[in-house]
Parts: sequence; structure tokens; C-alpha cells
Amino acid sequence: MRTISSVLGSLARVVSTSLMLLFAVTTLHAQDVKEGEKIFKSKCTSCHAIDRKVVGPALKGVPDTKSEEWLIKWIRNSQALIASGDAEAVKIFEEYNKSVMTSFTDLSDDQIKSVIAFIKDASVEKPKEGPGGTAAAKDDNASMFMILGLIAVVVLAVVVIVVLNRVIRTLENVIAKNQEAIAAQQEPEDNQRFVKFAKAFVKNKKLVGFTVLMLVALLAVGGWKTMWNVGVHEGYKPVQPIKFSHQIHAGVNKIECQYCHGGAFKSKNASIPSANVCMNCHNTITASEHYDGEISPEIAKIYRALDWNPETRTYGNNPKPIQWVRIHNLPDFAYFNHSQHVVVAGVECQTCHGPIQNMEEVYQYSPLTMKWCVDCHKKTDIKSDNKYYEDLIKAHERIKKGEKMTAAMIGGLECGKCHY
Repeated sequence: MRTISSVLGSLARVVSTSLMLLFAVTTLHAQDVKEGEKIFKSKCTSCHAIDRKVVGPALKGVPDTKSEEWLIKWIRNSQALIASGDAEAVKIFEEYNKSVMTSFTDLSDDQIKSVIAFIKDASVEKPKEGPGGTAAAKDDNASMFMILGLIAVVVLAVVVIVVLNRVIRTLENVIAKNQEAIAAQQEPEDNQRFVKFAKAFVKNKKLVGFTVLMLVALLAVGGWKTMWNVGVHEGYKPVQPIKFSHQIHAGVNKIECQYCHGGAFKSKNASIPSANVCMNCHNTITASEHYDGEISPEIAKIYRALDWNPETRTYGNNPKPIQWVRIHNLPDFAYFNHSQHVVVAGVECQTCHGPIQNMEEVYQYSPLTMKWCVDCHKKTDIKSDNKYYEDLIKAHERIKKGEKMTAAMIGGLECGKCHY
């Protein structure tokens, strides 16, 4: 069995090596264009496309109207070229409302030339059939020969694998029959041992009583734990209408939590941000570099909700709300104020919500039970350098002096004393 497995492994390695060699031969001539395509998708597609306007102009045919030397200077540092007084650079800068193009000083001349080669290649419409010349015929023959050779290798590999699989199945059937015969011989002995054990167990009343007691205790503990966790939704992770990644926004890009959840600083609720907050960034950021120049499907959902047209950059008259699913939900009898904890106590968001900056999909990190809240209050130090405690100390001083104090003087007129 091990010998057969090693043969299959060697055969798979030979086939994969052959496929890699064929692929390398067929793609060697297009390395520059491929490298340029890779750089273009990673650095350029957020603002440019070949055949349509995005933030910047469509690039189809541009290398034919400008010299390669000029394009290298423009792509590497357009602002330096404009500052030098180049008439063409100044004209383009003013034509696009003086929008600053990103500088790519990290790219070498050869890398920029590869990008230009890719733009030229993508701008040319490829003929469906050759003109009938000898070069086209040779390429077709060479491609056909490589395809036929590849098919022959694959067919041969499939035939060998099928034959070896049949041999393996035959050997497995033989081994299985032998094991069944051995098990059939041992089965009576195993049955007799089980029967003897069962009879001895039933006769021992103390052991039976202890087993029943342990079973009842186990069921009681399991039932108690189940009832205790009723209404506790720790780990709850619903499917949201938009796959918003906190890992990308709060982790990689380090956006502050309060930029989207501004209510945490000034109200009871942290608040869910409106789609207009998303558009502060995503009116230009489309993540198209990860989707072959197309707008990210998740960002497109924001556009549809706002009835935003990225081509004309205008809003329509049919916006629809994004129906987010609530994750953290306290009982109606429990009062929690975000601003009191975030502003007065200085509690970090991660204290309750966990490592939110590492979550691809948000879930309920903490149990949010009363015991959990009480334990936190027992170990959290009070920060007395705030206006609440200053007013409290002043109130005590006035009481010591015998001055008149009313409930209004110690916050008795605040809305939250009665309403929430």
C-alpha cells in the first residue's frame, strides 16, 4: 500500500512539473506585459481604467500620444514635472481641476515601462483570426502541438491512476474480508465478557446506586448551566446585509471607533453610522484594485442604498436604508450609558466589545450579564478628576457649612434621572 501511494505521489509530481514547464514556455514572451498588468492593478485601478473614466481619464491610446520619457516623468512624480513648467503637464493639471495625481517614486524605469507596455497592449483590439501569414500559422501549430501534448499527458496520467486505484480497491477488499473473519471469531468471546460484566454490575446494588446518583447529578448540573445561560448570547454573529470588516477599517487603516460611532461620546447609544458617513471615504475609494478594475461588491451595496451613480457622481431620488442586524442587546430593565463609561470613566471600547480591530465579522464578545458587569465595577478604579466628582465635593462642603442644598444642585434636573 505504501509503495502504491509513493508511486501515485511521484506520478503527480511528474505531471505537475510538466504542466509548469509548458506554462512557462507559453508565457515567457509576455513577462513585461504581465508585470505591467500586475503593477497597474495594484496601484492604478483605484483612479484609472483602460476604456472608461473613473477618477482620472481613460488610458486607452495615451502611450501613442506621449513620449515614453515624458510618461515616465509624469507617472513617477507629476507634481515635479508641473513645477518644472512643462506645458503639457500644466495643461493636464488644469484640465482636471488641479487634482493631484499620486506619485510613484518607488517604481523603477523598467517597471513604469512595463505599465506603459500593458496599457499599449490593452488598448489594441486583438484580431480574432490571423491574416493568413506564415508566422500566425506557426504560432497556431505550436499552440496546437502543446495542447495535444498536454492532453496526452493528462490522459496517460488518468489511465495510470485509474488502474492503480482498482488495484488498491482489490487489496482493500481482501484485507477487509480477512478482518471480518477475525472479528467473527472474536465476537462470541466479546459478547460473553459483556454479559458477565452486566450481570456482576446489576448484582452490586451499591455500584448501581452510585451510578444512578452520578447520572442525576450530571443531569442537574447540565440543566442548571443551560437555564443559567438562557438569554446570554455570547458569540452571537448574525449575517449582515453588508460584509463590513472592522479588521480593515479599525485594524489596518486605524480609523477611530468614534469616527463612525460618534454617539458613544455624547449619548446613551453608540449609534449606527449612516451611509453618508461611509461616503466620506467611499465616494472615491472603490477597492477596484482587488476586483480587476470593478467596484467592490460590498461598496456597490452602499451606492445602491444611497442611489449613488459612480459614473456621473450624482445621487438619485430612490435611497433605501441599510437593514443592519443588531448584535449587542441588553434587556429593557437594564440601563447602560455609553458616554458615562467612555467619557467619564475612560473605558476602552475593547473592554466590552473585545478585540474589535481584529474582527472580520463582528460578534458579541462579552456575555453582558449582570455578574459580568458587577465584576467589572468591582475591579475598575474611579477617575476622580472630572466635573462630576468636583461638584460632589463642593456639595459636601456646603452641607458641612450648613448651607441649603436641593436635589437640583446635585443633578436632580437631569433628564436621565427619570427617563431612559
